[in-house]
Amino acid sequence: MISGPIRWGILSTGAIATSFVEDLRLLPDAEVLAVGSRTPEAAELFASRHGIPRAYGSWAELAADPDVDVVYVATPHAAHHAAAALCLEAGKAVLCEKPFTLDLATSRDLVATAQRKGVFLMEAMWTRCNPAVRRAVAMVADGAIGEVTSVQADFGIAGPFEPTHRLRAKVLGGGALLDLGVYPITMALLVLGLPDHIRAWAKLSPEGVDENTGLVFGYDSGAVATLSCGIVGWTRTGAVVTGTRGRIEFAPPFFCTRSFTVVRQNADPEEVTFDFDGRGYQFEAAEVQRCLRDGLLESPLVPHSVTLEMMELLDTIRAQIGVSYT
Repeated sequence: MISGPIRWGILSTGAIATSFVEDLRLLPDAEVLAVGSRTPEAAELFASRHGIPRAYGSWAELAADPDVDVVYVATPHAAHHAAAALCLEAGKAVLCEKPFTLDLATSRDLVATAQRKGVFLMEAMWTRCNPAVRRAVAMVADGAIGEVTSVQADFGIAGPFEPTHRLRAKVLGGGALLDLGVYPITMALLVLGLPDHIRAWAKLSPEGVDENTGLVFGYDSGAVATLSCGIVGWTRTGAVVTGTRGRIEFAPPFFCTRSFTVVRQNADPEEVTFDFDGRGYQFEAAEVQRCLRDGLLESPLVPHSVTLEMMELLDTIRAQIGVSYT
């Protein structure tokens, strides 16, 4: 357990690493101590821009820093397993960006490594830590809209993207599903759990990754989830959870929302708003820090079991739509 400030190491120097570091500054008990990249030049430039005292030109040097308490892995998808495994083997706690890895087998390997080394590991699924989403899910569980009958969610962005872009390159785990689809799927899992039936369709790119994907989850309760993701057009990025006595509409983008509206028949809409600074990455970071201070090896908000369930779902969906990263 840690009593002083939590000292973070940042592995990779891309856009999401920048956003995470900026939000991490909102936590008074967090310290960004070091950054590691594949080259000294990239690490030093990132450190200079963000006032980070230590810059390392390799992942291994970052993992070996004895003063770093936890490493945030912000690499492209295909490097998540190698980067996180390196840090875990070095005895470092890890917050690994979503999708956790490219498939269930490598995700299981990371969980097994963390358990063997006795260190904390969590997927950076910030939606599960978002205060508005957490409040809405709690209200659903308490029966605020009755029994859930459907979930609708979408996340699409517009290209065009070059064939070598991470969203189209097969070797980088490209396509809409792993990058964007995890969010609509997460919304369905939060309120309905694992589906009993799965149907998926996708239009594939010339590179063999999914450009536009539709999902229907069926539940033996009678509930359905209709979800979509794509890299060929901007969608509303909205989500609606409907129940037998009303519905909850999330303000877009739903995965990092600040508000939602509860709509019930013969009643005025009830808007619930959370006012916070930053983009919302600070909430997953705060959860990591809480767990480290409590001596936990996994988070109850984003437990290993949920991450592995998601990866198994993604494997099933990819099999149906014909996407492989090999």
